[in-house]
Amino acid sequence: MKFGWRSALGILLSVLLLAFTLRGVDFGDVAEALRASSVPLFLLATAVGTLIFPLRARRWKTILSPIDDQIPFGPLWRSTAIGMMVNNVVPARAGELARAFALTRERPSIPFSASFASLAVDRLFDAFVVLSLMLLAMLDPAFPRGERVAGQLVSHWVAWGAIAAGLFLVAVYLIVFFPSRIITLYQAFARRVAPRFEQRGTDVLLAFASGLSVMRSPGRFLAVLVWTVVHWVVNALAWWIACKAVGIAVPFSAMFVLQGLIAIGVAVPSAPGFFGVFEALGREGLGLYGIDPTLAVTWAIGYHLLSFIPITLIGAYYFVRLGLHFRDLGKATERAA
Repeated sequence: MKFGWRSALGILLSVLLLAFTLRGVDFGDVAEALRASSVPLFLLATAVGTLIFPLRARRWKTILSPIDDQIPFGPLWRSTAIGMMVNNVVPARAGELARAFALTRERPSIPFSASFASLAVDRLFDAFVVLSLMLLAMLDPAFPRGERVAGQLVSHWVAWGAIAAGLFLVAVYLIVFFPSRIITLYQAFARRVAPRFEQRGTDVLLAFASGLSVMRSPGRFLAVLVWTVVHWVVNALAWWIACKAVGIAVPFSAMFVLQGLIAIGVAVPSAPGFFGVFEALGREGLGLYGIDPTLAVTWAIGYHLLSFIPITLIGAYYFVRLGLHFRDLGKATERAA
């Protein structure tokens, strides 16, 4: 896989954000706070945090059911683990491509373009639920009013995230409900600008619409929504347990605010594993609730490192077991481009 300017920019931003995170914080104090933390609670937080990946795989099964309703859980789980592992070790969010590619290797009945398109639904539901939970948490009397992150009111960050999610939702539904019109417009455009891409692009759009077909069924839509809510509540629980491990006392609703901020933040380019972004926004998010920067950084570094290890090792094991190679992902990237 190629290391391009986006990867370089992401790593640079992560380094700058890590420096921003550690400003005014004595790293020796952070190390001491980590040593004083509850190991059993940190291990429990790691176990609960790792549980979100099987939940994500189960949700993916429902998303893909219009294409293949007989997919076993195993390939979905292995592909999800592989995708997260690749996100953790390769820049530019290549894990999304890896996840889609790994599934098509195990389940040839699902075209790569449809598998990749299904991840758009995956991320759309994530954005909707994370922002909704964040807005609900802001109604909690414990939420500090008028606080700012990076100089902007928290409500402004939520508003921009909601606008981005809304525009994405509109684009998705145009493809879901008006595929023939979208394809006709594309063909007219391609015929004038790049005729050799007309048929290829048409095939991709058709497969993409197929991958988004879960959006047409109210029952499947509700099922995916429920799995998404469970996923993010479990994620918030893992973060809250990790807070307890370092002695941070905040309401559970604070985790919804925190994960909303971090979810918005990881949309920008960053180093593999989202290092830098997670720590910076973890400090800012907990700071809204008056948490000392040293404790906030301790939570962010401790939980991030511990939660990074299990899914990365699991994904690497499946990656090797399935005989995958990073050059295969590079070819998949070229096909998806």
